[in-house]
Amino acid sequence: MRATFDDSQAALRREMLQVGMGAGALLLRWITSHEATVVAAAALVFNSAALPYLAPSLTRPFRGHRHFDPGLVLFPASVLLLLFLIPERLDIVAATWGIMAAGDGMAAIVGRRISSAPIPWNRSRTVAGSAAFVIFGGAAGAFLSWWCSPRVMPPPFPWFTIWMPFAAALAAAAAETLPIRLDDNVSVPVAAAAVLWSASVVNEDLVAAALARAGGVLPAALAANAVVATAGYFAGTVTRTGALCGAIIGIVILETAGWSGWGLLLATFAIAVIASRLGLQRKAMLGIAEPRAGRRGVANAIANTGVAVVAAVLSATTYAADVALIGFVAALAAGGSDTVASEIGKAWGRRTVLVTTLGRVRAGTSGAMSLEGTAAGLTAAVALAGIAIVLGLAPRSALPAIVIGATAGSLIESVLGATLETQGVLDNDVLNLINTAVAALAAIWVFLTFK
Repeated sequence: MRATFDDSQAALRREMLQVGMGAGALLLRWITSHEATVVAAAALVFNSAALPYLAPSLTRPFRGHRHFDPGLVLFPASVLLLLFLIPERLDIVAATWGIMAAGDGMAAIVGRRISSAPIPWNRSRTVAGSAAFVIFGGAAGAFLSWWCSPRVMPPPFPWFTIWMPFAAALAAAAAETLPIRLDDNVSVPVAAAAVLWSASVVNEDLVAAALARAGGVLPAALAANAVVATAGYFAGTVTRTGALCGAIIGIVILETAGWSGWGLLLATFAIAVIASRLGLQRKAMLGIAEPRAGRRGVANAIANTGVAVVAAVLSATTYAADVALIGFVAALAAGGSDTVASEIGKAWGRRTVLVTTLGRVRAGTSGAMSLEGTAAGLTAAVALAGIAIVLGLAPRSALPAIVIGATAGSLIESVLGATLETQGVLDNDVLNLINTAVAALAAIWVFLTFK
């Protein structure tokens, strides 16, 4: 009983320390990004080198031993990375800092002390804890975003400062509930900063124009996606909830990227379904066929098309429509080509090797690649990029960038699959999300750098 009490008290101290670390974001109103980088680097060194000896009570039990909480190192490391990536948006850094500190910390405190229903897909998280995350994290993020807004020129829109931190806290809370072992001090800032940065480039006038257009297209979008979702469900390609989620995704893409974007989405899905059905008997015999007889669910739909949805929305609500559409195309090409590579490799790959060691492994192993699968995936990426060009979504000059982006995303996914997925740190859905995000960013970077 004494050990349990001590562990509970140590956990409370860790959580209160994390909440208190949010106060450091107040400095961002007065110091420059370079000075903030020095402070974050100093905190990283102090927390990793000195704090374990100065505060041994901050250790936590793990497999019969005690170890220092890695979050106390990853927290300043995440802040340091944000300062490096977006030094001109200290309001976003501050808001993300506050969401990490108050959101994650209060979620742990409330989740431990208030009994509530568990999250269905992760029973170690509770509804009360997640609600506390959104409320406290959103409030801290909104305050710190407002506090640091004088440092941003031109000043952000009021709706961004007040409401977007709550949206970011909601996304971060959802990321925290994922049933993976990735530390919250990595997943939370990634989710929060991604939402805040995406919202920061949105223009009010373009949003109003997009909403005005949406009404006229909505009936056709509803009808078209209802037909496709229903057909997909009865064809055995998606679950009931997957069909509903897919319909919503299709409506958003059609409303923002137009019929051309929707056509590319259908082409990507069709290619993935066909690849999944090829060689199905052999894959089933080897025990490496897709679960649920190949039906795609909600998680699969979001993981493979979530980044594309964001890019499509940005194409309609920012002045960087052309660049956003390249990211949109690359994200879909990455998701489709990766599925093709995986399914063809499992069906007909003669020699399957692990990407990190090049040692031979069983087909279907996470992070495995084969010559046949890689060639098929590359062909699919080129085909989808070509379809996008024909549909007018991207210029011909963007084809190499899109294919390079899709290939880079798949390679990163294979490396992470061979290392982190096997340890339970990431799962396949998170890997697919990373794949499409890397593909979109890499394609945009290559296009802008070498155009």
